[in-house]
Amino acid sequence: MARITAAAVLAAGALSMPAAALAFENPQVALKTTMGEIVLELDQEKAPKSTANFLQYVKSGFYKGTVFHRVISDFMIQAGGYTEKLVDKPGVRKPIPSESQNGLSNKPYTVAMARTANPNSATSQFFINTNDNAGLDYPGEDGHGYTVFGRVVKGFETVDKIKNVVVDDVRGMQNVPVVPVVIQNATLLSGDKLVK
Repeated sequence: MARITAAAVLAAGALSMPAAALAFENPQVALKTTMGEIVLELDQEKAPKSTANFLQYVKSGFYKGTVFHRVISDFMIQAGGYTEKLVDKPGVRKPIPSESQNGLSNKPYTVAMARTANPNSATSQFFINTNDNAGLDYPGEDGHGYTVFGRVVKGFETVDKIKNVVVDDVRGMQNVPVVPVVIQNATLLSGDKLVK
């Protein structure tokens, strides 16, 4: 028996459905923080591995109680790895391969995967660009660049509030918010909660 593919189903339905209805919905995730809400729209077409990885952390509740631990006002705000006490959050999954050659750019209000010097080391940490950081795009200074996998679609004012917090050096870490900015919840949006 022939296997029916998603493409075949879409093609069959194309005759009766408006074109807009055929577009795949990009997943949206709401980050509820102590400074307000940020809604991210993920680009699963251009960054499928990074999107799937981020969604696994969201669905498992990993981001609840993590903080924005690195804030550089005219550069980016970084989160997703540490608790409020700046301890590594347990439950980090295996690293994922870089998707930095996907054509997406580190423009203001885009979200990208954080990593070590190894381009294929991204796990749970991510950052939101607060400036045009084209220097982080592939190939970047290190020959690899940083993978952009989505963008802010709501809560720009929250990003701006976070980027302007007072920071200091704490326990060997630089640019740590003096008053912790905590992610209280990260949820996958659906239905009428989606930002149009």
